[in-house]
Amino acid sequence: MITVSDSRTEATDASGKLIRELLAGAGHRVSYYEIMPDEPSRIAAAVSAHRSALDAIVINGGTGISPRDQTYEAVKGLLDKELDGFGELFRMLSYQEIGSAAFLSRAIAGVSAGKIVVSLPGSPAACRLGLEKLLLPELGHMANQLGLV
Repeated sequence: MITVSDSRTEATDASGKLIRELLAGAGHRVSYYEIMPDEPSRIAAAVSAHRSALDAIVINGGTGISPRDQTYEAVKGLLDKELDGFGELFRMLSYQEIGSAAFLSRAIAGVSAGKIVVSLPGSPAACRLGLEKLLLPELGHMANQLGLV
């Protein structure tokens, strides 16, 4: 689990805390957590370094369109298979909650070196939506399809 932020600390990382709680509540173990600035090389290095020991990496933050938002580029460059439907469904569901601002999200998911990688916006509401409506219902199935369980 990676939170991408230039300003959050573990004490102020509400989204990171929520993601860890939702994953644990669904029976998943979170064995890696880090907060890092939105620097594509650091994000890519962290995913690459930890992916072999993990079945999935969930990233939050840095998916918007501001100049500092570069998580999408870092994650997209690592994916062997992109799950286009994840971003499409995330934006559709998000539209129901926040309206047209949903199209500003660049949520993305896919497979990198045989592991699940998901990148969500950094707001707690977006993280809850992405986990409860999309990722948690399919995470076990995804892991099974990849031979991780």
